[in-house]
Amino acid sequence: MDFTTLFLISLLATFSTALPQQIVSGNEVTGTTCLDTSIAFDFHDTNVAILGICGGIAGSIQKCSGNPTSTTGQSGTSLFTLDVTDAGSTINISKGRWERCVKAAQLTCPQGGFESTCIGGATPSGDVKFSLTEA
Repeated sequence: MDFTTLFLISLLATFSTALPQQIVSGNEVTGTTCLDTSIAFDFHDTNVAILGICGGIAGSIQKCSGNPTSTTGQSGTSLFTLDVTDAGSTINISKGRWERCVKAAQLTCPQGGFESTCIGGATPSGDVKFSLTEA
């Protein structure tokens, strides 16, 4: 191996260990129920739908804006529907929390649709109920 190759490998190793890891325990959600487990959602469509909530939380947007009481995110056949649990509250969920909640629900339901409740994510109080269903 030449110096350039070794340098690039070492640089890549440094960056990969510096990136934050999202650790999901399952405690981010409650009441997860698997729905139709025969649905095989497209991985890419589901990821796009995750970032489609609140009019879009992709890129530099880190939080749901606009104070909605409900929202959806859809791509292909993947449809996420979110609603606040407390009357008078609005969805104020961060991108990181939302992604962890989806991953936590998928621990219980790795295949097909589900419904669950993300603990927190609403202002001034409450949680965010959500589901993944076929559009």
